[in-house]
Amino acid sequence: MEREQLSLWWLALPEFWEIFMSKPNGRGATESPLEFAQRLSLPFLENPRLLTRALTHTSYINEHTDAPDDNERLEFLGDAVLEVIVSAWLYTRFPEMREGEMTRMRSSLVRTEQLAAFSRQIGVGDALRLGKGEQSTGGSNRDALLCNAFEAITGALYLQSDLPTVEKFIFPFLESAEEKIVSDVDDNYDAKSRLQEWTQANKMGTPSYIVLNEKGPDHSKIFEMEVLIGEKSYGKGSGQSKSVAAQSAAKETLKMLGLG
Repeated sequence: MEREQLSLWWLALPEFWEIFMSKPNGRGATESPLEFAQRLSLPFLENPRLLTRALTHTSYINEHTDAPDDNERLEFLGDAVLEVIVSAWLYTRFPEMREGEMTRMRSSLVRTEQLAAFSRQIGVGDALRLGKGEQSTGGSNRDALLCNAFEAITGALYLQSDLPTVEKFIFPFLESAEEKIVSDVDDNYDAKSRLQEWTQANKMGTPSYIVLNEKGPDHSKIFEMEVLIGEKSYGKGSGQSKSVAAQSAAKETLKMLGLG
């Protein structure tokens, strides 16, 4: 992957440093990108635009056309980088673990709620640059926005440095979550697999999952899903992604069947 070229002429622009060092009053952030980088010892002083972008939600851009780009592209990159780092960490950390177990562990470690928890550990919400509407509805503490920002920061850090530097940043989060994820993964986040094994063993076919409802703006949707076994309706669940909602519905179905 080609890294972003570090064209540094804009470092001399006072208006850019004003953005990097400022707290956007009324937009949620109580910490500037510069303060955030300094507090966490992140290497962004040579390319502050990357971190500023990683902390900028699209709602802020909608209100400030002169601001740097939002964090959606960095989020896309960070998601891929996290998949690689978490996969490698699991491979070396658990040498006896089977592929299926590692897949379930990885899914739990990179799910929206877990990445949002990582964001809260380092106070990402204090530095998020949000539009007035998003801030007024609690956007700085919303799981989806915090997850996206964590992915964007990961993507920005990868572009600014290298994979070992990103690993040094990410590994402590994984280690802090290890015990909980190991104990929870089978009980909480593999409900779909357990339900499918049960239905197939009882010659009931494969469960299907349908979306009953979607609500909220595009960047912060809540999905409600239902499990069908054959033509019969079973459990329902909701979440900030279809996969989380499906797992919730499967878990509820297991409870209904006396298997939860």
